[in-house]
Parts: sequence; structure tokens; C-alpha cells
Amino acid sequence: MINEIQHIPVLLEEVINGLSLTEDDIYVDATFGLGGYTKEILSKKNCKVVAIDRDPHTKVFAENLKKVFSDRLYFVNGKFSDLVYFLNKQKIQKVGGVVFDLGVSSPQLDIKNRGFSFKHDGPLDMRMSCDGPTAEEFLDEVEEDILANIIYELGDEVFSKRISNNIIQYRSTNKIKTTGQLAKIIRDAVPVKKSKIDPATKTFQAIRIYLNDEIKELENGLIAAERVLRPEGRLAVVSFHSIEDRIVKNFFLKCLQNIPYSRYLPELPKKKPSLEILTKRPILPSSKEVSFNKRSRSAKLRIAKRTNYPSTFGEIK
Repeated sequence: MINEIQHIPVLLEEVINGLSLTEDDIYVDATFGLGGYTKEILSKKNCKVVAIDRDPHTKVFAENLKKVFSDRLYFVNGKFSDLVYFLNKQKIQKVGGVVFDLGVSSPQLDIKNRGFSFKHDGPLDMRMSCDGPTAEEFLDEVEEDILANIIYELGDEVFSKRISNNIIQYRSTNKIKTTGQLAKIIRDAVPVKKSKIDPATKTFQAIRIYLNDEIKELENGLIAAERVLRPEGRLAVVSFHSIEDRIVKNFFLKCLQNIPYSRYLPELPKKKPSLEILTKRPILPSSKEVSFNKRSRSAKLRIAKRTNYPSTFGEIK
């Protein structure tokens, strides 16, 4: 079944143009998924790609691509925050570009047994790496106020307290085992109103982000990417919600200039920027792309270029 899943890479042309590919260079696809970006990169130039994905189910797609591109593709099942380690194993010091396509992949959404989507009634799982506690186990133990904070902070959900209370009340008499159960509990807690998105969207997002530690993973992954980029190397990041986009934007700004923590502290000496921001505003999908790929509608692409100055976070030793 997993081989039958179709995936359309979001902002593909814009990402490839942003990477400014060169012959005989090395690129990192930090979120391999079904391999859309990797395939395009390898098709465009005679280069190599180190592809990373924490989801073990993606290995089959990497094996299919390796039949075509042979020794130009190296795939590793792991977290992109460990990309320095993976590159070191291949004796690679610097790369010409790194691309991140954040959030969930098509298989994770479309296969109901993965438990990421409320559109398919399946077991309440949500684990990207397929290890650790499931969403069912998490919701069975979490305290009400902690859950409300998670839903509010990671989902930007104004009805977080109502939703959290509904979940806790429901679990006092019933086990929450499926995505359909959870979605109904959430919808019952949210006042009826006209909205472009399902009332369960933000809560599912928040639980998924928390369960997979996506915020810390993204922050560490961006730091690793900046450190491995050669001068003129490109960093391209596609995000799908405001939390991710804000982290990427602030990271780029931190690498561009020395931002003081408080306006009451003395001004620090200006640092030389390790990144040059190439997108003053994020690149958005065209109306044409959104029409044939609905999942692209909330996508934002930011691109930066590595300078000749030292890494903001320290060079790799």
C-alpha cells in the first residue's frame, strides 16, 4: 500500500532554484519523505544527496531511488538534528545545500494506521519514528492543565482549556483509542462557527508536535545545517504553520546579526553574519499549485546563503 501513495513536493521548482545546484556537489535532503526533492536534485545535476528521515517506512522509497541513482544517493534512517554525525560517517565536511520540508508527510497522513489524520479513523499513534509513547498513551496520562498549555502553545488554539477538559472528562469513563474518537471530543468542545479548517486541526497538530519533540528537533536541525554549509551554500526551509515559520525566521535573523536579548543591556559588538537572507518575505505557492495540491496552501519557503564568516554556533571540530 505504501508504494501506491502519491506525493507532490511542495514549492518544488522554487526550492530547486533556491538551492542553486552545482555539479559534483553534495546536498542534504533532511526530510526525505517519498524522495521528491532528492529525485529532482539528482536529476538536475551530477551531484550526490545525503537523505535523512526519522520515519522507517521511508526506506522503501530510498531503495527505489537508489536503483536509478546508485552511489549518488546515501539514505539514513534518523533525525535530521544528527546530520553532522551522519555526514561525518561518510567523511563529508561541507555541503552545497540543505533542504527541510517540515511537518507530516503524505504517507503519515494517508495511512490511517499511522494515526496522524482525523480524516481517517485509525489507532491514535502519531509517532514519526514509530517508537516511544503513542498519542493514546500520552492522552491517557497527561494532566489537564499541561494538556491545555500544549494545545494552546503548539496549536495556537483559543479553546484549549475547553478541549483539554473534554478530553479529561471523556477518558475518566472511556479509553481514547482512535483518531475518530479524539476528533469528535475536540469538535464537541469547540463552539459552532464558520471556519476554513476542521476544529480538530490545531489540537491534532499540537499533540503531534509535542509527541515528536518537533520544536527542539527543528532548532537543532537548523543549527546543524548552518554549520555544515560551505560558503555560498544554500539553506531552504519549507514550513506549514506559524510556529515553524517563526523559528526559521528568527534563526535566519540570529545568523544575520547579533540580536541583544534585552534593550536594557549594553549593545554587544556586531558579529559578522554567517547567513545572508535571500527571501525578505517567504515564498508562497502559486494559486495554480494550490489548485492541484491542496496541502501546499499553507506552505512558506525561506532561503538563506552561507557567508565566508565563521558559524554563529561554532565550527565543527
